Amino acid sequence: MLCIITNFIVVNISKTIKTKILMVNDRVMEKLEILADAAKYDVSCSSALSKRENKNKGLGNAKGYGICHAFTEDGRCVSLLKILLTNHCIFDCAYCVSRKSNDIKRAAFTVQEVVDLTIGFYRRNYIEGLFLSSGIFDNADFTMERLVRIAKKLRTEHKFNGYIHLKAIPGASDELLKEAGLYADRLSVNVEMPTEKSLKLLAPDKNHIDVISPMKYLKNEIIGYKEEKKSNYKTPLFAPAGQSTQMVIGATQENDLEILGMANYFYQQMNMKRVYYSGYVPISYDNRLPAIGTPVPVIRENRLYQADWLIRYYGFDVNEIVGFNQPNLDLDIDPKLGWALRNLNQFPVDINTADLEIIKRIPGIGYLSAQKIVAARKFKKLLPQDLQKMGIAYSRSKYFLAFATPFQLQKDLTSIQIKDHILNFQKSKYKNDFSNQLALF
Repeated sequence: MLCIITNFIVVNISKTIKTKILMVNDRVMEKLEILADAAKYDVSCSSALSKRENKNKGLGNAKGYGICHAFTEDGRCVSLLKILLTNHCIFDCAYCVSRKSNDIKRAAFTVQEVVDLTIGFYRRNYIEGLFLSSGIFDNADFTMERLVRIAKKLRTEHKFNGYIHLKAIPGASDELLKEAGLYADRLSVNVEMPTEKSLKLLAPDKNHIDVISPMKYLKNEIIGYKEEKKSNYKTPLFAPAGQSTQMVIGATQENDLEILGMANYFYQQMNMKRVYYSGYVPISYDNRLPAIGTPVPVIRENRLYQADWLIRYYGFDVNEIVGFNQPNLDLDIDPKLGWALRNLNQFPVDINTADLEIIKRIPGIGYLSAQKIVAARKFKKLLPQDLQKMGIAYSRSKYFLAFATPFQLQKDLTSIQIKDHILNFQKSKYKNDFSNQLALF
């Protein structure tokens, strides 16, 4: 089965795989273990939207339907070789495992080693592409030049047409960024912390201006190449999958309003394809960080991604999801349901007459389901049973729908009552689903 991967993690180098990689010597394998493990903290990795085709009988392609998936032992979907070029770094960012003051084992690949690993893994069908980031060796240009050389060798010498995601190093020259965009499908510049104040606290040698500057440059180049492509089909691709960024959340005290406000700025002003949210993981002690043993709950990451999705695809404004009176997302319920409960005056909605935009805002009805509803109602008047056949989460959406014969039981429920009904249903459903599974013993 083929899929468009929206979020990749590091390829798990299991013992079974190790025994098969006969051409990789022990020294390179040791580097691989160190630098693949270090790369897992960078979540800003996606291959969606790239349309690089296979040319001249080369290797692979980066079309969406060409991204195959494999599964790690815990069931996660992966298909990229995700590594750092090096975990040596001149910076001392408190939240980063590779910071210079951290007592860890260091390693660095050569350019040729990364090229050989990528081609070798691709030929064995372990991967479909490469995600390459890096610590900073001596300076930004020195590091960026090596990242570009790797992508260039893969494209020009090995005719590799698979997906390549490169980290754009803040402070690197425009010339190197431009060359990177000609060989990579996606580039990403990590903003790292949601606010300048937090960045100065945890990474005193960095500032947001150095991050925003390459973002602006890449934005303009991407737009320029697209416009030129319209008049000259021979114009080369330039970062066809756009650019992305990542924020560490929970290492400092920013609320969700600040985090989503920054994300919205990137979407509106930088044409960002994706903003990723990386929950702080306590990897080692630093007195600038929260106490060890207090990682960010996964549910907070999940709620931020749900809110992000509403902003990008459902037409929500940030201030509709969070605001000064409620700066943090409700962890008990998803952001769309939270908005609906705060705006019961806009419900119930008659799906047989309502506009598509308001139907998309009904809890339990997704983006594609809303379009199905609008298409289906042209042929008949839709009833509850019709919605259930469409796969809509009717147990949730029914509290916000109006039909010819309203449900009297639900007519005058308060937001608190609706929330309790939905949460209790979810708990009972989970309990029933779990109890129906076959026992192991």
